[in-house]
Amino acid sequence: MRIIHHGAVKGVTGSCHQLIISNTESILVDCGMFQGEESRHDLSIDFDINTVKALLVTHCHIDHVGRTPYLLAAGVTGPIYASQATAELLPLVIEDALKIGVTQDPELVETCLRLLKRQLKPISFKQWQTLDEISSPARFRLQRAGHILGSAYIEIDVGNGNDTHRFVFSGDLGAPYTPLLPSPKPPYKADTLVIESTYGDKLHEGRKIRAKRLKQVIERAVADKGVVLIPAFSIGRTQELLYELEQMIHSAPKRSFWHDIEVIVDSPMAANFTAQYRRFKSLWDEEAKSRVAKGRHPLNFEHLYTIDTHQEHEATIQYLKRRHKPAIVIAASGMCSGGRIVNYLEAFLDEPTADVIFVGYQGSGTPGRDIQKYGPRGGYVVLNNQRIDIRAQIHTISGYSAHADQANLVRFVKGIRKKPSHIKIVHGDEDAKAALAQKLKDILSHNVKIEIAT
Repeated sequence: MRIIHHGAVKGVTGSCHQLIISNTESILVDCGMFQGEESRHDLSIDFDINTVKALLVTHCHIDHVGRTPYLLAAGVTGPIYASQATAELLPLVIEDALKIGVTQDPELVETCLRLLKRQLKPISFKQWQTLDEISSPARFRLQRAGHILGSAYIEIDVGNGNDTHRFVFSGDLGAPYTPLLPSPKPPYKADTLVIESTYGDKLHEGRKIRAKRLKQVIERAVADKGVVLIPAFSIGRTQELLYELEQMIHSAPKRSFWHDIEVIVDSPMAANFTAQYRRFKSLWDEEAKSRVAKGRHPLNFEHLYTIDTHQEHEATIQYLKRRHKPAIVIAASGMCSGGRIVNYLEAFLDEPTADVIFVGYQGSGTPGRDIQKYGPRGGYVVLNNQRIDIRAQIHTISGYSAHADQANLVRFVKGIRKKPSHIKIVHGDEDAKAALAQKLKDILSHNVKIEIAT
């Protein structure tokens, strides 16, 4: 048995890992789209799928599921296993991705979604599921990863008795003490571990510190009555930000600006996902559940406005351009590589009273990375083939990442009672992967093979 990586080896996108069980049978873990410098014009499947019997999905971010339609088009007819929440969200993600990046043909979109829904198999967390599609004894289970709603890391057992080999695929692991979702707990054992390394060379700020920083940045930003722009992924980051903003408003003095400021979520996708977050309250952590029990609505509070249509979107930008009252706008995409946030950036990046707050990872080659890097120097960014000088204030609060940092990743590995003999590091820039590899070598036995996947 071996693992072939079809993405997330030269950066943080395109996650797709093929577990070869025999010459005739294999399983895919994720099938994501490439973004940023890794983007490809041809999104078709460029590897042999004849042996693929099933797709196991860790979560529904586009860099983990974006190539799924091409997998279906290439003829993979096996089941697509995912957690119950991910199975609800996945068709929404795929439909949006198809309409934005592939085709506006409603018949083509509907055909793809029909195939997807037919092959989707929702699975409960913590329950072993036999892979009947594989002739060798094989089973898997999903464990909560704490990254976004429904996210999982996956344990796969192949073989029987003492000959069983356990593979663990981390997917994207969440940081502990994040709003809404509980922290991931390490598996009891692993023989081979495939682990992400997005922040393998960095440490996040603690939750209290980052919440205080976010509050301070917003209070400074709105002092000049400017617009605060927060690029955020529709799934996960947006909901966590709303949760934190609701707390700031709830705890603020009654006559402060916090009780008047408008919080605008300009993303139909984010609105759909926020509704799903509210639907799956059972997956929230205890803190979030206790707020609901007290009659609070962390994801649906007063002065929260959701923009739906494109016409409303354009009208909102013009409204914000004319007004002299601060507002907070949360819009996708998180790396500013598309979506409605781009129009806001085009409208406000050259205004000194505007502020942009980055709360998530900005991939190499994305406009978000350019704004983050060159904005504080008074530089510029190219959006839609147009140069825009950056006069807005640029802030980065890394602690709001939905990814585990180096300490969290190391803690996850150390928490495995029966340690792996082989660790493969994926899903990170070169420096992040190398730093995590060295850290793991420092703490683990020399008998553990630690490898940066290629």
